[in-house]
Amino acid sequence: MIVVALGGCGGMGRHAVRTALEFDEVDQILIADRDKSRAAEFARSCGDKTAPWQIDVTDSKSLAKLLDLGDVVLNTVGPFYQLGVPILKTAIETGCNYLDVNDDWEPTLEMLKLHDAANSVGVTAVIGMGASPGISNLLAAKACARLDEVDEIVTGWGLGDEAEELASPDGRLSAAMVHWMHQCSGMIRVFRNGHLVNTSPLEEVKLQYPGVAAATGWTLGHPEPATLSRLRPELSSSVNVMVMPDSVMDMVRWASEEINHGHISVQDAAAVLQGLPPDSAGGHKLPNAFAVPLLFRRAWTRIKGLVGRKKSRRKSDMPELFALAMGRKDGEEQTVGASITSAPAGGMGGATGVPLAVGLKMLIEGQIRATGVHPPETCIDPDAFFDALAPLCTPPLEDSRSLVSIATA
Repeated sequence: MIVVALGGCGGMGRHAVRTALEFDEVDQILIADRDKSRAAEFARSCGDKTAPWQIDVTDSKSLAKLLDLGDVVLNTVGPFYQLGVPILKTAIETGCNYLDVNDDWEPTLEMLKLHDAANSVGVTAVIGMGASPGISNLLAAKACARLDEVDEIVTGWGLGDEAEELASPDGRLSAAMVHWMHQCSGMIRVFRNGHLVNTSPLEEVKLQYPGVAAATGWTLGHPEPATLSRLRPELSSSVNVMVMPDSVMDMVRWASEEINHGHISVQDAAAVLQGLPPDSAGGHKLPNAFAVPLLFRRAWTRIKGLVGRKKSRRKSDMPELFALAMGRKDGEEQTVGASITSAPAGGMGGATGVPLAVGLKMLIEGQIRATGVHPPETCIDPDAFFDALAPLCTPPLEDSRSLVSIATA
């Protein structure tokens, strides 16, 4: 089998590639990136089963030529709100199976509309096969399976204790940070009263995870509400939230307000939160730098001060990645929480890229049989997924029973 890894030498793609290299069924991985030298360097470090490929994914003809060579494409190229739909369309046109880590709600809805087109040519496409969405969706499926009726699903994730985790380790503007700022500003889509509706992000959600002190989450525009609404027909409400230290939320609120008022672009806000000035974001020319440099310097100084500030509240005991399902079991009200007890190494990159590779393995082994376009929860057996993920975590675990923790109240 030939695998095309779009963005395969990036922060998330490289974890997917290194994991997939261990699969006997994979004969070759084409590591495709806009930066040929970067792809070549990573391919050399991976061995004979890989080859570099220079690609501009916005060039549809070049992309089609590349996907014609592959049996399946792993797409980690963002931002997905710009690139997800056209890449999936090209995969369908070339008959190439497709998996991605799409974490934007807008393209998720558009990609689901391509279900019939993919199904008609026998293409399987799994979208959102990362951490959130991805692991979170399958945790939600596990939680829902414990209930007879489900009224509400909340999926959530969070950073650790310190805002320093936002800092750029290599001086480059992070695509993940740009995505985050995009989904913390403007309008987002959530599932309320049985319908997908537009609303503002950063709304407070009071959380009561079984066995954990009450916590607060803040909404943002991840795709889980758009797809989990299909999981249980009786579902009334679903949101995705982040649980963050106060110092981080101060920065996020500031960035969201500045973006919404037109004072700063999404890219500029992402740079500020990473501690990057507008003229030194790893060689990335910010498209919309502050019109008044003094304003930028003041904002940047404020953010750096917040990063160094001690938190004003104690560490939350909430799991760092979780799903909550609220409903009834045997006629009694019940809340079920599902979380993981271990995770792949490599921070956000590993937690996102390794599940993508697990999805690839399940597709290769015939554990994903449905053609068309699907979120993970409608085409993947959660226990089989967590069985495959458990040995790839740090520390490694045996199976889903040791990896997934279920709590009820």
